[in-house]
Amino acid sequence: MSIVSIISSLYSIRKQYVMLHDMVATHSTVRVSVCRVNEEIEEIFSTDLVPGDVMIIPLNGTVMPCDAVLINGTCIVNESMLTGESVPVTKTNLPNPSVDVKGTGEELYSPETHKRHTLFCGTTVIQTRFYTGELVKAIVVRTGFSTSKGQLVRSILYPKPTDFKLYRDAYLFLLCLVVVAGIGFIYTIINSILNKKEVQEIIIKSLDIITITVPPALPAAMTAGIVYAQRRLKKVGIFCISPQRINICGQLNLVCFDKTGTLTEDGLDLWGIQRVENTRFLLPEDNVCSEILVKSQFVACMATCHSLTKIEGVLSGDPLDLKMFEAIGWILEEATEEETALHNRIMPTVVRPSKQLFPESTAVGNQEMELFELPAVYEIGIVRQFPFSSALQRMSVVARILGDKKMDAYMKGAPEVIASLCKPETVPIDFEKVLEDYTKQGFRVIALAHRKLESKLTWHKVQHISRDAIENNMDFMGLIIMQNKLKQETPAVLEDLHKANIRTVMVTGDNMLTAVSVARDCGMILPQDKVIIAEALPPKDGKVAKINWHYADSLTQCNESSAIDSEAIPIKLAHDSLEDLPSTRYHFAMNGKSFSVILEHFQDLVPKLMLHGTVFARMAPDQKTQLVEALQNVDYFVGMCGDGANDCGALKRAHGGISLSELEASVASPFTSKTPSISCVPNLIREGRAALMTSFCVFKFMALYSIIQYFSVTLLYSILSNLGDFQFLFIDLAIILVVVFTMSLNPAWKELVAQRPPSGLISGALLFSVLSQIVISVGFQSLGFFWVKQYKVCDPYSDVCNTTRSGCWNSSHLYNGTELDACTIQNYENTTVFFISSFQYLTVAVAFSKGKPFRQPCYKNYFFVLSVIILYVFILFIMLHPVASVDQVLEIVCVPYQWRIHMLIIVLINAFVSITVESFFLDTVLWKVVFSRDKQGEYRFTTTQPPQESVDRWGKCCLSWALSCRKKTPKAKYMYLAQELRDDPEWPPKPQTTTEAKAVVKENGSCQISTIA
Repeated sequence: MSIVSIISSLYSIRKQYVMLHDMVATHSTVRVSVCRVNEEIEEIFSTDLVPGDVMIIPLNGTVMPCDAVLINGTCIVNESMLTGESVPVTKTNLPNPSVDVKGTGEELYSPETHKRHTLFCGTTVIQTRFYTGELVKAIVVRTGFSTSKGQLVRSILYPKPTDFKLYRDAYLFLLCLVVVAGIGFIYTIINSILNKKEVQEIIIKSLDIITITVPPALPAAMTAGIVYAQRRLKKVGIFCISPQRINICGQLNLVCFDKTGTLTEDGLDLWGIQRVENTRFLLPEDNVCSEILVKSQFVACMATCHSLTKIEGVLSGDPLDLKMFEAIGWILEEATEEETALHNRIMPTVVRPSKQLFPESTAVGNQEMELFELPAVYEIGIVRQFPFSSALQRMSVVARILGDKKMDAYMKGAPEVIASLCKPETVPIDFEKVLEDYTKQGFRVIALAHRKLESKLTWHKVQHISRDAIENNMDFMGLIIMQNKLKQETPAVLEDLHKANIRTVMVTGDNMLTAVSVARDCGMILPQDKVIIAEALPPKDGKVAKINWHYADSLTQCNESSAIDSEAIPIKLAHDSLEDLPSTRYHFAMNGKSFSVILEHFQDLVPKLMLHGTVFARMAPDQKTQLVEALQNVDYFVGMCGDGANDCGALKRAHGGISLSELEASVASPFTSKTPSISCVPNLIREGRAALMTSFCVFKFMALYSIIQYFSVTLLYSILSNLGDFQFLFIDLAIILVVVFTMSLNPAWKELVAQRPPSGLISGALLFSVLSQIVISVGFQSLGFFWVKQYKVCDPYSDVCNTTRSGCWNSSHLYNGTELDACTIQNYENTTVFFISSFQYLTVAVAFSKGKPFRQPCYKNYFFVLSVIILYVFILFIMLHPVASVDQVLEIVCVPYQWRIHMLIIVLINAFVSITVESFFLDTVLWKVVFSRDKQGEYRFTTTQPPQESVDRWGKCCLSWALSCRKKTPKAKYMYLAQELRDDPEWPPKPQTTTEAKAVVKENGSCQISTIA
């Protein structure tokens, strides 16, 4: 059985690696065209690409097999594999420094600096654009594991090993059993030599005691519970490729969630607009697609100020832009490839309202109306686009309405930024209050502005005008209010996790303010909680790295689209007194750049930030993995739930990673949910807890089985007797095998509870449970063994059972002749020990089959109950009513009726004491008291101290009490750290302060840190 278990595990691991290899090979091994000398085009395999090759991007797109920088043409790329955000991004060709920008001829290419021009490996080129027949070309800069995707694949193939206390303790426990076996081994040899046994018999008996003490069926027995849990997970749509992780999931006390597609829906919804007229906000409007607004400048801005494009006839682009454009019901038309080739790159994109938006009288008119009387077509051409800039926090376009002499400039972006570029007299007085009201509710807010350009600006002049000349002196037009809807089940699931004292963390590729807003909406950050934004800046111009701390009692900035990065917008600080902070929960929020700077320059602060870090935004795939590792370094059991390829590394590294996608992420993730819903997370944790408790139950049962049988054999060895072969067979197959494989069938408890099962076998409660049952079992076996020696019956079969077959005396008598072998086994002591031990196996199985709070009650495990009842009845029947044929097979003797009653009394008292000690004293008195103490005492702040190691700590408390109540340091690092920070007056950092990393480096490599106001 152990061999089958090993082969099964090896097969699963190999299958997983083959799937990963096939996935990588499918995307990476393609035929590509490269330019050679004299503009010759050659087709080669992507595996033959080397840095410096000039690759031709095909017209119909491709999956990039390498990192390359565009030198000619434009590409529309889906980078969801890297960012998790399914937003097509436009990549432009790398500018020529000698021609385009003066003074930058010595600038070196950097994938980070020039990412707007870089096509990353694994991303999908959806569409290419070229002009006057030129091919779209890119220079290969990185291949293989050096690429962005290669680094992700490497983190999946070679993750840091995940250690689990249960498996470490299992080896230690087995070592203890080996020590016990060694004692029995020595005792057997000495006893056999003193009784002058043959060498062959001494060797067999000595080795026999070792196999009894260290059960070879233990791995198979431990696997049974995991297999059953895996089958139950499959029924609820969760598939597992790493079964051993199921047990680890029972210990999860922190879960990281991706945002887009995991906590929220993939798209955005337009909640409404609030226009400005005569410097005043009008009432909010939810219907933008109306005849009244069709020719307004507000709708014209919504129709033109975006980065949408058509891909194979389907409108694609940023989700916010897409929703905004769909809300107005307009149509976008782009120049065809033929038109572009015939003309030039300034061929405009045209937008126009659909016919349904015009009044019916205007659209239909009189059938006899002359041609010149027909209404003019209302169209707007987008002449020039200034793309979004993360530094400027805005985008703008220059457009022209068909028939107008003057062009219009439209701008949208962060409300504060847009308002600062508008004429003060056009911005409403209550602008800040209205904006604050929306952002408090978690809406994404976009501001719009417009102005008429001078008539002297011609079509060609616009193509060369600077951005600053356009984006100033604008008229403020109003606000667009968007909402990123949470999935229906998200708040309820997060509430269940919080009730179970499981921390939740958001790690996303989206911008920070949007992430914080969603965190508040879903209950991850409660309304009364403080939010501390850590803005870390790397060393620059001789200055050391520093962290600026911003406090925000509420999000008062704009929550704009994922295309408009709001991280640089100044935050409205909370200037109120923060003396109440120690009694208030607080959360840290930071973006990926700040996280990287902190990891590199502020290593001493990392554990502190991990203790309260809740929102991590703009995180790259490798940063997500680093975050999981940082959390694990402070002894958190980390779960990760995501749906994109950018989550693969973190899913693999986490103790329990669950993918909501059946694509790339499912290959790296130990668990994959068929339903794209985070409701799978509580299900996985419940099943993990149930499987973990099952493992403990099975391990304890197998340990007791070994010790009980070990002591039975040791007692019988003392009188030169032993259990018979069929007795061993009956115990192993009929009792142990049946009980082990049925006691593992208990399903998980219906809800998550605040307690967690112990993480290891070396814990107070488990040790007390095992040791108490060992003492009880050994005590009652010894009682029966020494009591039966008082009976002196010469011929038990003829006197008691009325048979003619001669039996054996009490085994304390001497054996001689041919009766020696038979009497070695068939005696009162053997029969008594066999019956008592058989009942003890069933008793401890019932005592260890615990239900609530992690598993369903054992009486709902019908197979187990039925098996135990059948075995109880059968053993009781052959004990009270001996059957000669059964006695002969099992090599037991027919004892007097009075002794049978004595054995029955011993068995009943044994069962009562075992179940009472296990169920009442251990569970009720110790377990509940300890957990109650944790809830009322040490665990006051959910974010700070989830109740870990609760069962483990009770053993420590008892030891502390025995040692004059000496105070013990918490075992988990984050708990120890939480105790330190609770008494630290300098933590959390004060508002508007800066933490600097000093240049002086200590021996351990970390930097000294100072905080200045």
